[in-house]
Amino acid sequence: MHAQSPIQRRKSRQIHVGSVAVGGDAPISVQSMTNTDTLDVAATVEQIKRLATAGADIVRVSVPTMDAAEAFGRIKRQSPVPLVADIHFDYKIALRVAELGVDCLRINPGNIGREDRVRAVVSAARDNGIPIRIGVNAGSLEKDLQKKYGEPTPAALVESAMRHIDHLDRLDFPDFKVSVKASDVFMAVGAYRDLAGRIEQPLHLGITEAGGLRSGTVKSSIGLGMLLMDGIGDTIRVSLAADPVEEVKVGFDMLKSLKLRAKGINFIACPSCSRQNFDVISTMNALEERLEDVMTPLNVSVIGCVVNGPGEAKETDVGLTGGSPANLVYLDGKPASKLRNDHLVDDLEKLIRDKVREKEQAEQNTIVRER
Repeated sequence: MHAQSPIQRRKSRQIHVGSVAVGGDAPISVQSMTNTDTLDVAATVEQIKRLATAGADIVRVSVPTMDAAEAFGRIKRQSPVPLVADIHFDYKIALRVAELGVDCLRINPGNIGREDRVRAVVSAARDNGIPIRIGVNAGSLEKDLQKKYGEPTPAALVESAMRHIDHLDRLDFPDFKVSVKASDVFMAVGAYRDLAGRIEQPLHLGITEAGGLRSGTVKSSIGLGMLLMDGIGDTIRVSLAADPVEEVKVGFDMLKSLKLRAKGINFIACPSCSRQNFDVISTMNALEERLEDVMTPLNVSVIGCVVNGPGEAKETDVGLTGGSPANLVYLDGKPASKLRNDHLVDDLEKLIRDKVREKEQAEQNTIVRER
């Protein structure tokens, strides 16, 4: 349960999006994007704070106009996490948000316009220590590539990315990351695998426009899971037609399942059957909702009967095994106490929070001793 991930990550150049390192030996970061009107500063800040509370490392904000750029500046001053400005076409917007403290520019150099405009944006990024994200999308490929390939393909996505990369290479600007997103899993995976062998820069993973909460989660998990298993990917965004907070939750669950990140509670729970001695599903729903605020890594098993319960519990920090007349609780793999069904969720939540505090105190003591 506590073993390190066997995945060997692709070696990549490290950049910094504000305080968050991306690439190299940095943990794979989780991103999301606001869907509020950027001109509504209060609503956008509120959503960013919700995303940060859910665990987002980086948040992207669309900046389509100069008015939105000014609003972005006010948003940035109130943000608890680094912000990426999503900009298309108008290079002056990029120059303005660079002045206002943006942490990363999401642009495609090819759609900024003339070489002198690209040079101006790159100079602003260089002078302010701002990395650039090149974002290629199957739905907005250049017209000549659409004509050349007939339809979006992995090769077309990579050729588009390499065009934009060439712009930055000519200007000797290596601090960028790249995404080659498609809504088709095979297309996206093929493009990322190809691009991963061509450049040293970090890769931003995503299956774009993946769908609603359920279907988008499945599609993203398959596509991003294939790439992450290959060791490809330095930062991820799960694109869902849902509350952006759900994107963050799914992203972290994905990384936790591959042992690439440890943040919050890793639940192991049975699907329940007629052998269960308590209502596993309602218990899990309640625990997940109540314990969303916990960021300390912890393994918790919730198993409805004694068939697999003791075995799972022995590998977790807190384990619950269904039994009659009372359910057995394991702490650090050892039987500790029994809980009846009457106040099961309340009692189990308390045990979990006690274990969280214990782990946090132990970590704090370790830090003090190392000083």
